[in-house]
Amino acid sequence: MKKIFLYILAGSLCFSACKKDDEVETFVEPENIEVRNSLDEQAIQKFMDNNYLDTQGNIKAFTADAADDNFKKLSELSPQKLPSGVIYIKRDGAQPTPGKAIGDNSLIKTMMRGSYYRATDIDGNVALTSGGTLINTIDLEASPVTDPTFYYVKKSVLTAATTDAAKQRSYYEIEGLKEALKYFNGFENLPNETLPNLQGVIIIPSKAAFARDANYYNLQNATFVFNFQIYHTETRPASQE
Repeated sequence: MKKIFLYILAGSLCFSACKKDDEVETFVEPENIEVRNSLDEQAIQKFMDNNYLDTQGNIKAFTADAADDNFKKLSELSPQKLPSGVIYIKRDGAQPTPGKAIGDNSLIKTMMRGSYYRATDIDGNVALTSGGTLINTIDLEASPVTDPTFYYVKKSVLTAATTDAAKQRSYYEIEGLKEALKYFNGFENLPNETLPNLQGVIIIPSKAAFARDANYYNLQNATFVFNFQIYHTETRPASQE
C-alpha cells in the first residue's frame, strides 16, 4: 500500500512538472500607457539592430549567412527620430533630385510595403511580434497605388460613414506616416513599370498611430513599419479630395 502511494505521488509530481514545461507564457497588454510606449521604443530599437536595407532598399533581417555581413544595421543608417517618436531613414542614392515636396494635402502614388506589429515582452524578451501586412504593392499587386486609405481618406468616405468615429480622418489615417513623409521628396510621373528603388523606411510607434483608439483596421497598440518609393506627388486636385 505504501509503495502504491509513493508511485501515485511520483506520477503526480511528474505530471505537474510536465505541465509547467508545456505552458506557453503569453503577453498581456499593459494597462499603463507609459509601459506600452516603453515597450514600443525598446522593440523598435531591437528591430533596427536586427535588420538592414538590401541593394534595392528592401528591409531584410540579418541571418547567420555571411552574405549580409557587409550591410549596415538600420540603426547605423542615421535614423532620425521626431518628437512624436516616429523614426525615418532616408536611403542614400535613392532620393529624387530635386523631386517634389510632400505637403499636408499632397496626392501621392507609391510603391509601398507596410507591416504592423505589436511590441511584446515575453519572459524578458522585448520584440516586435504578431506581424501582419497592411499593404504590399511591391511583392503582391506589383503596381503603384494612389493615396492608400491609411494615408488619405476621401471626403466621400467620411460623408457616407454611419458612426461618429468613422466620420473622422483619425479613424483611417496614420498620423505618424503623414508626419514623416514630409521629410521626403517624391518623384514626378515615374512610369508605373519602373522597378522600385525604395527611398527609405518609416517606423511609427503605436502612440503616433492609433494608440488604443478604435480604428478602421482594428489595430490598437500597433507599431507600423513602412518601406516605400513615391512614384508621383502633386498638390491635391479638388477632384481627388
